[in-house]
Amino acid sequence: MPDTGLPDTPAAPDSTTTDLASDTSPEHRAQGTGCGPLFPTPDSSAKSTRQQLFEAVRAAGAIPRVDLSRQTGFSPATVTQTAADLIATGLIEETDLPRREGDGGRGRPPVGLKIRPCAGMVVGVKISDRSNSAVVLDLAGQLLGSATLPAPPTARSTEEILTEAEVLVQTALQDAGRSGARPDAIALGLPGMVDFDLGRVLWCPFMEEADIPLRDLLTARLGAPVRIDNDANLLALAELWFGEGRGLDNFAVVSIEHGVGMGLVINHRLHRGGMGHGMEIGHTKVQLDGALCRCGQRGCLEAYVADYALVREAHTALNLGHQSTCADVMLETLYRQAKEGNALARTIFSRAGRYLAVGLANVVTLFDPALILLSGDRLRYDFLYAEEVLSETRALTHRPGRPPTPVEIHAWGDLVWARGAGALALEFATETLVG
Repeated sequence: MPDTGLPDTPAAPDSTTTDLASDTSPEHRAQGTGCGPLFPTPDSSAKSTRQQLFEAVRAAGAIPRVDLSRQTGFSPATVTQTAADLIATGLIEETDLPRREGDGGRGRPPVGLKIRPCAGMVVGVKISDRSNSAVVLDLAGQLLGSATLPAPPTARSTEEILTEAEVLVQTALQDAGRSGARPDAIALGLPGMVDFDLGRVLWCPFMEEADIPLRDLLTARLGAPVRIDNDANLLALAELWFGEGRGLDNFAVVSIEHGVGMGLVINHRLHRGGMGHGMEIGHTKVQLDGALCRCGQRGCLEAYVADYALVREAHTALNLGHQSTCADVMLETLYRQAKEGNALARTIFSRAGRYLAVGLANVVTLFDPALILLSGDRLRYDFLYAEEVLSETRALTHRPGRPPTPVEIHAWGDLVWARGAGALALEFATETLVG
C-alpha cells in the first residue's frame, strides 16, 4: 500500500500528531489487535447472543473462551455452545494463543477464538472532488486491498458518481485478488447532507442534482447491499473501530478539508441526530449575514475555515486580480508567505483559526466530549490549531472546576475515510451474516 501520510506537521501545544507509520492508526493497525468498539453499547442486549459474542471476539482479535465469558457476562456453557455454532458456520475459528507468564511452558498452548479471515468481505468507499478511494476488508477488519483514483474537480451527474463508485470498487477488489467477487456489504461516504436512514443524498457540493436516492441506485448498480453516510461520520467510525476512540465512551472528530465536518460518538455509538443527518458543524452559523457558504447560506463556519474560504481571502491578499490560479497552489503560497512573516497572510489564517475556536467551543458546550480529534488535509496549515486557537477555545468554554477538553491532531492519509466506510459496511455485514 502506498504511503498516504501528510507532510510532517508540528504538534500544537496540548495536542498530539498521529502519523501513518504508527501501528495505532486506522490504516496501519497491527495484525491481531482486533477492531471495533472495545465496550458494548447500552442497547447491545437487543442483539442476538451470536452477534454479541462474534463482536467481542472481533474486538479482542483473539480471546480464550473463559475470558469471553467473563467479558460478556454469558455463562461458560453458553459461550461454548455459541462458539461451536459460529465455528460450524465458518465465521470464527480456533487459534493458538501466546503462553501466559507463570504457566511453566508445558503442555498444549492455550486455545482462543478469532474471526475466520475468509468468512466474508466488505468494501468501504470515499467519493470526493479531489480523489476517490476504497478499501477491501475481511470480517476481522484486516485490509485486503485498496484503490485510489483521481476525481474531477467539477460537478458531476448522478450517473457519473455511480460509474466512479463502480470502477473504484472493481479496482479495489482486483487489488485484493478478488476480481468479480460479490462483497457482503458496501458502504460509501461523501461530503454534504446525507439522510442515513433513507439512503438519500440531500445535498452534495459536487453533485449536480439534489435529494438523490443514492443508496438504492448503488445497490442496483453494484449488485450488493449498500449503505451511505456523510464522510465526517465515517471518519468518526474509523476512530471508533480502528483508532483511539475504541476505548472512549464519547468523543468528537472535526475534519477540515474542502469543507468542515464533524462526527460524534456517544455511548460508544455514532450519533447521527434524530433525522439521520445531524452534526453539520460546518453549517452552524458563526456570523449573521456573513460570508457566503457553498451551501447557499451565509455566515456558516465553513465559509470562514474551509479551503475555499482561505482561497477567497488569499486571492485578495496575494493581489492576483482576475488571474485564475489553482486553489492548492494559492493556499500553499499563502501558507508560505504567512510562515515568512507576511502580516496579511498571517491575519487570514488567524481569522480562520478564531472562527474554528468558536466552532470547537460550541461543540464542547453542547456535547462535553471527552476528546476532540482534529483531522483533515488542511491541518498541515498549523496556524489553524496554533496555541492561540486552542487557548481561545479554552477561554470560551471555561467554567469553574471544569477541566479543559483535550484536543488532538490526527493527520492521517486519505484511505482513513474509506476505512471508516469499511467499518460501516462491517456493521451491516455482521447483522446480515451473524444474525
